[in-house]
Amino acid sequence: MITITLCMIVKNEEETLQRCLQSVGNVVDQIIIVDTGSTDQTREVAGKLTPHCFDFAWIDDFAAARNFSFSKATMDYILWLDADDILLPGDSRKLTYLKQYMSPELDAVSMMYHCDFDNQGNTTLKVRRTRLVKRAKNYQWKGAVHEDLVIKEGTLYDSDIVVTHRKNHGSSDPDRNLKIYDKLVAQGREFTPRDMLHYAMELHQHRSYLKAIEFYLKFMNMDEITDEDRIYGCSKLADCYHCLEDRKNERKFIFRSMEYDTPRPEFCCRLGYYFLENSQFSKAAFWYKLASELPEPDNLWAVQNSASHTWLPHMQLGFCYYQMGEYKLSYHHNKIALSYRPDDQNILNNVKLLEELLKINDP
Repeated sequence: MITITLCMIVKNEEETLQRCLQSVGNVVDQIIIVDTGSTDQTREVAGKLTPHCFDFAWIDDFAAARNFSFSKATMDYILWLDADDILLPGDSRKLTYLKQYMSPELDAVSMMYHCDFDNQGNTTLKVRRTRLVKRAKNYQWKGAVHEDLVIKEGTLYDSDIVVTHRKNHGSSDPDRNLKIYDKLVAQGREFTPRDMLHYAMELHQHRSYLKAIEFYLKFMNMDEITDEDRIYGCSKLADCYHCLEDRKNERKFIFRSMEYDTPRPEFCCRLGYYFLENSQFSKAAFWYKLASELPEPDNLWAVQNSASHTWLPHMQLGFCYYQMGEYKLSYHHNKIALSYRPDDQNILNNVKLLEELLKINDP
């Protein structure tokens, strides 16, 4: 059986750290906590949970802190998590099983990351990340912000274990990452594709849409990126142009995404909404129906917008068919949407209205 060191970097995580460690602490053999300058009780909380606590002087470089934490590990494999991540009980059991039976010939293990949720608790955004790596391979982190664990060679296993993000809102400076990127730009730092993308995303999040578009386009023009990266770039560009109410350029990048692969549900939903806005309900229904029927991407490493192939297209189909007078079809799709969001009051109201209409219209 392999042994595992959990490596974490933390700052002001007194409210989340214990929850994270409790979710995985019975599986790992060693816990390394690297504090990057906490001013709350994080250091005290960590000290009660592991004797392996270290301080790291913050230098605006997440990769440097991650690599420092990895350097302190002594077990066969290294698992990394953030303080606001947890393993749900089922996933903790899966990790225990993996630990007991995985081949020591494996160099790295990826896990799905559920990183955003709607108000019903449904996962809305998920992405696969490499989470468990063989210590002897000495894999290194790169990137000052939104750092990446570089795996250029080795035997990789894509597991079905899920790491769940449970963000404690307000626990960090919302402008921190953007400030770091702005500082790197001012220093003339050459950006990797990942840096370019995430700087654009920080600008996007701060509603600097025109500047975000500038850096998304620079990212899209980089030779090193994959078609999957370009599809994701198209999604972000379409979103920026939507926020700017520039529907022409929004559609341009929706259709450009289809140059790299067959249509994805997210882009079909975007087209559906374009026609819905223009009261072209039949055309909108075509695209929403296609979104509802398309499978998830074959690429396990694709960023997945789960809403676009679950409840969202069915809810919108319900609206389109209602506007077209197709009440039975509207009811059918609202019921499917309700199966994903059983407490959604708007969908509940739609179902109630349609049940009354269908009863009235029964011969």
